[in-house]
Amino acid sequence: MSWSQTVEKTVTGLGYELVDLERTGGGLLRVYIDRVPGHAYPTGEHEFVTVEDCEAVTRQLQYLLEVEGVEYARLEVSSPGLDRPLKTEAHYARFSGEQVQITLKLPFQGRKKFEGQLQAAPEGGGWQLIFTQDKVEQVLGFELQEVREARLVPVINFKGRRKAAPAASQDGQEAGATDGGQEQ
Repeated sequence: MSWSQTVEKTVTGLGYELVDLERTGGGLLRVYIDRVPGHAYPTGEHEFVTVEDCEAVTRQLQYLLEVEGVEYARLEVSSPGLDRPLKTEAHYARFSGEQVQITLKLPFQGRKKFEGQLQAAPEGGGWQLIFTQDKVEQVLGFELQEVREARLVPVINFKGRRKAAPAASQDGQEAGATDGGQEQ
């Protein structure tokens, strides 16, 4: 088993998702983890990775990497951040409906970068990004192999990505959220 498979098996065994893994020439081993929705964690019901989550994974990885004889100078375990990368089909499915920024490998109509709402393609194959260009709604269909990089667009209010329930207006009728469905 390779060192990367060992790290992935350990992280997933602890109930976390391995988002990304980097190894630099200077001996730095960087591991990005995320919480799995619906999983109960001993550190509490938080939507995002906590310092305690990173500490728990770090302790386990330090022990395991020593036992396996994997050489490294420094180990960093952290959250993927607010602009979390999307790398697998499962990532795209989990964050369908969210605002994402994608960079294509090859330009489409003269550009590679697009930002909009991620959705599964209605015909069941691939993905689509719904965005506005020149005040006109556009739909860009794509397959994962066409994407160089995809990231969530950060939520600036730091209250998370949960959708807010429609607020009632003064006349008692529901009013649409004016913040794109984010919590206030």
